[in-house]
Amino acid sequence: MYAIVGQASIWAIPLLLSYVLAYALYKRVPVYDMFVSGAKGGFGTAIRIMPSLVGMMVAITIFRESGALDLLLKTLRPLLDLLHFPSEVLPLSLLRPITGSGSLAITTDLIAQHGPDSYIGRLASTIQGSTDTTLYVLTVYFGAVAVRHTKYALKVGLMADFVGVVASLLVVWLVFG
Repeated sequence: MYAIVGQASIWAIPLLLSYVLAYALYKRVPVYDMFVSGAKGGFGTAIRIMPSLVGMMVAITIFRESGALDLLLKTLRPLLDLLHFPSEVLPLSLLRPITGSGSLAITTDLIAQHGPDSYIGRLASTIQGSTDTTLYVLTVYFGAVAVRHTKYALKVGLMADFVGVVASLLVVWLVFG
């Protein structure tokens, strides 16, 4: 069964791309012209969202480099210990709603330090899979379509991220102790 799934995953994308190209040729769609047109639109979108992305990255860097993150960890350590929530995982929980690549780097570091089968490694992996990059989604996708009133989407997204972290903690604690 594993071999079949492995072969299907190898061939899935090439077959899908071949099908799309064949269908476009059948319908006489100018594929290259459409690709160039889409690339032009994507470039414009990238230019429009660039200020928001730069602002978000500067804010993350200031928070981390100023020592505010370390101060927050020291302050919350007694509460985190009471909840059986490792303080090493808190930066991941805080950064995950902001940036996917930054939170993946933290998860990778935690797994490298503590191992994939450790409580911290399992918790970090579960949080990584159970939460989303809410602020990034709001910045990029809502910014691309010029949505300006994001207050409810922000509240619901951050609430979902919080529930994802709590559920991750409970599931890892119940399953792996």
